[in-house]
Amino acid sequence: MTTTEAILASHRACRRLTRRAGSNFSAAFCLLPPAKRQAMHALYAFMRHSDDLADDPPPGRSPRELLRQWRGAFESALSNGTHPGEVDPLGQAILPAVVQTVREFQIPPESMLAVLDGVEMDLEPRVYATFDELAVYCERVASAVGLACIHVWGVSGENALGPSRSAGLALQLTNILRDLSEDARRGRIYVPLEDINACGYSVEELQEGVVNRPFLRLMELEIERAEQFYREAAELPRSLHKDGHRIFGLMMETYRALLDAIRRHPADVFTRRIRASRWKKLWLAARWGFLPVKHGRPTHTWTKEK
Repeated sequence: MTTTEAILASHRACRRLTRRAGSNFSAAFCLLPPAKRQAMHALYAFMRHSDDLADDPPPGRSPRELLRQWRGAFESALSNGTHPGEVDPLGQAILPAVVQTVREFQIPPESMLAVLDGVEMDLEPRVYATFDELAVYCERVASAVGLACIHVWGVSGENALGPSRSAGLALQLTNILRDLSEDARRGRIYVPLEDINACGYSVEELQEGVVNRPFLRLMELEIERAEQFYREAAELPRSLHKDGHRIFGLMMETYRALLDAIRRHPADVFTRRIRASRWKKLWLAARWGFLPVKHGRPTHTWTKEK
């Protein structure tokens, strides 16, 4: 197999992995031209596989050791085109496409490595005393992803860095609120302890799924913090090439719809996995897929949903 054939096969492996995952993000890739869509599949495959090594390792394998091997394989392939033989089969399959994407779109390797740093932070149950501590985690697992993505979408100037960081924080905080109950059962408390205490709530109540006034105050506090980051992230399209406007808009509004659903029914985070409705997703896909876009926003508005 030639090098070109190997890279094409690797991109196919990335697409298969992405489609199996069924993420909200992957549905938006169709808004990009083919080369950038292919690159996004490779980036997503890297992130998804890294998560899976930590959360669902093969029996008897150490997640930390698997991540160490995966990091070494990526760094070696990026620097000299080779990788250690002990890298897992799926990692070996997607690695050529990932490396080709990083090189072609000049993605800072430190953004990719920061994601691995964030994944490793999840290997042991932890709590975060302050939001500043939590922000470090969010920047690694989410903002670093955004910094990689904007290189694919096309970005001009340095003004994109702040809004891109805010976008990652907004999305990750939404994920944290949506997965509050599941994470708490696994010993992962992502809501800062200073916020829990300030609202008169407790970690024990969170783990037991207690809904009371302190819980509602806590949720409102965290939702408003996420909303502030969404507002800051709204400046990003000014720095993006037109290719990036639609996919960024669709991603952000899809996750903001999740946050709106949580705001309406905060107690539901303890009883079900909150999702945007199918019709909401279709409406957003049509809005961002077909309406003309100017300055990162559709130029026409539709009647507000009833």
